[in-house]
Amino acid sequence: MSDLKAYDPVVPTEDETRMAEEAGRILAGHTRSELRVQLDDGQALVLPRSVSRLLSHILTEMTHGNAVTLIPIHAEMTTQEAADFLNVSRPHLIGLLEGGTIPFHKVGTHRRVRFHDVKAYKDRLHADRTQALDDLARLSQEMGMGY
Repeated sequence: MSDLKAYDPVVPTEDETRMAEEAGRILAGHTRSELRVQLDDGQALVLPRSVSRLLSHILTEMTHGNAVTLIPIHAEMTTQEAADFLNVSRPHLIGLLEGGTIPFHKVGTHRRVRFHDVKAYKDRLHADRTQALDDLARLSQEMGMGY
């Protein structure tokens, strides 16, 4: 069994980064097919197609040297974990929680947020920013600013 905690990020070594690049390149051509894994003891596993897509994404991130972690959609996060995920300060996140922007509940005196809610907030921000950029580009075109 691993000594990692449930959601600890895995930071790849240089060797693992190279291995991930090679494996990712090979897997890229097989994402539509059934994925079979051969274990050292000879046992073969057949994995769902969705695992192939997920594994491809993990390998891509590892190829870039990025830390990787898996978080179940129903998982609860501490405020620090949520702030890290959003790449904001913890005080800023607390403001979002207390302002009702992101739902939370308390466990004793500690705030907890569902990953699903934090991800939904992040997705809304991304959609709003994309729309704002599209609007700016459209206005620039209408005004003949050459963008």
